[in-house]
Amino acid sequence: MPSAAAFWTKAAPKYAKSPIKDTATYEHTLARTRAFLPPDAKALEIGCGTGTTALKLAGDVKSLLATDIAEGMIAVAQEKPAPDNLRFATGIPGDAALAGEAPFDVVLAFNLLHLVPDLPQMLRSIHSLLRPGGRFISKSACLRDGSVFLPPLIWVMQRLGKAPYVGKFSAAHLEQIIAQAGFEIEVAETHGKSFNRFIVATRL
Repeated sequence: MPSAAAFWTKAAPKYAKSPIKDTATYEHTLARTRAFLPPDAKALEIGCGTGTTALKLAGDVKSLLATDIAEGMIAVAQEKPAPDNLRFATGIPGDAALAGEAPFDVVLAFNLLHLVPDLPQMLRSIHSLLRPGGRFISKSACLRDGSVFLPPLIWVMQRLGKAPYVGKFSAAHLEQIIAQAGFEIEVAETHGKSFNRFIVATRL
């Protein structure tokens, strides 16, 4: 299986052309996210992909640094017209460059956490990037709560090089490991499909 960066860089052109499948749920998630974004916030998005969500939320915060592990994704994002308060960069939590930008008031991660091999470490790194009282806002696919047919399908696609690493956890387990990383869960909601979990957590 290729590295995550290589996989998503290769996928970037096709990903950029793919429409959002459930626009109503997407807009609902954006609206709920905005409810927790102070207008003076210094925000970070991780796993920003080609920048679609960052471009929609940049006007709701003072500044937004949108990052992704894949250079190909960032290259596509940087081609889009963007407001002055939005920057795109390659990076992941744990990088020295991101640590130098900290602390942030808000960290965003949409459709990302199930793609992270070492999720507890990722959550600890996110915790270190936030100021005390800062918020971590995420939406994740909790595949343990979904169809029993999905994990075998993912395994086959991975064997064919058509899918990256995909973690399989329940919403309850995700909330538990977020709390163990030093957060208090403020909000936990289902958005759209039953296994999509929207979580707002505060750094203790």
